[in-house]
Amino acid sequence: MNSPATPRGQLCIWTDVEREHERDFNRWYDREHMQERVAIAGFQSARRFRAIGASPRPYLALYYTDSLAVFRSAAYRAAFANQTEWSLRNFARMRATQRRVGELAIELGAGEGAALALLVVPAGQCSLVPLRAALADAVEQDGVVQAAVLCTEVGLSAPLTPDAPPAPADALVMIEASAAGPALEQAAEIARSLTLSGEIHAFEMLWRLGA
Repeated sequence: MNSPATPRGQLCIWTDVEREHERDFNRWYDREHMQERVAIAGFQSARRFRAIGASPRPYLALYYTDSLAVFRSAAYRAAFANQTEWSLRNFARMRATQRRVGELAIELGAGEGAALALLVVPAGQCSLVPLRAALADAVEQDGVVQAAVLCTEVGLSAPLTPDAPPAPADALVMIEASAAGPALEQAAEIARSLTLSGEIHAFEMLWRLGA
């Protein structure tokens, strides 16, 4: 997949949850929340991931839309403003949550990987031209199937809970591969070659919903 003429939109929820409520949290995500979001007009698909190894936020959810405009639509605003009781209970149990909405400014490769490496690029360090070249090289490496860059739109990335800090104007580099090793290797190489100071985390995919 090459970046489309109109970039797709993406919602990224990266969070921890109180251990005593983890089972209900996963049941809510798997039985209600992903289905509810993907049913909104303009949403294409959603995926859930779990961190490999220690992570301050072990759960990652990615939602894909036709464009960034979907997050400004009446349908999405209504869904965001009218959460279910189950959702509200789980939002209150989530910890250290980071919510990002933005455009997938770069999408390269084909397919979806069983593992994903997430490189957080601090605000002011994201330059798309060298990133595109680095990602084009990454998707040619054995095991790597896709690479993408999410550019955070601060105005649309309102926190889920009042105590969460606002999202910065940062970016996420996502490298997908058939296993965690190649994904992590390429994320680390991109950070090294472009002198990016962001942290890197690895995830395994749990499941996917959508076309």
